[in-house]
Amino acid sequence: MSFFGKMFGGKKEEAPSTSEAIQKLRETETMLVKKQEYLESRIELELGIARKNGTKNKRAALQALKRKKRYEKQLQQIDGTLSTIEMQREALESANTNTAVLTTMKNAADALKAAHKNMDVDQVHDMMDDIAEQQDVAREISDAISNPVAFGQDIDDEDLERELEELEQEELDKELLGVGGPSTELPEVPTEEIKSKEKEKEKKKEVAAPSDPDMDPAMKELMAWAE
Repeated sequence: MSFFGKMFGGKKEEAPSTSEAIQKLRETETMLVKKQEYLESRIELELGIARKNGTKNKRAALQALKRKKRYEKQLQQIDGTLSTIEMQREALESANTNTAVLTTMKNAADALKAAHKNMDVDQVHDMMDDIAEQQDVAREISDAISNPVAFGQDIDDEDLERELEELEQEELDKELLGVGGPSTELPEVPTEEIKSKEKEKEKKKEVAAPSDPDMDPAMKELMAWAE
């Protein structure tokens, strides 16, 4: 049986959790700090007694200094104990944090494993191929529905182009020949102005014509041409 087992009656107790151990250490720290404060006040008190009786009662002054030395030794021991407890508490807090982190990570790993339990990589690839295939089928169906094959789509576009070119050529021919519209009609000839000019020309011929009947015919023709 171990020393601690003998000290605590040999009864094996279940180890406390890290949270419980940390709480106990904090309580112990609080108690030791209060003990420190008490010892510091006793040291000041005994020091005051020694000063007061230094010249009057030497024996009382020495006793006070002895008590002060004991209090200082206890205070030193408490300082060491507090340092040990503080390091132990920090180690437990770190272990508690690590335990919580590892527990969370394990839970996440278990959840991920459960999520992938009924999934297989090959099955996922097959499913994605099926989705792509169905999308292609849906696209072909949509194209077929939007293309009205049964509603006059058997007409040849080239025939329509040729017919349109023929119509355009006919319109162009009409424009060139001056047929088919008010814009191609020729302007009316001013007949009154022409008649007036012919009369003036005849008068000039009568004035310019020589009265001599014996004039050479060639000369007459030349004079007529000059007019």
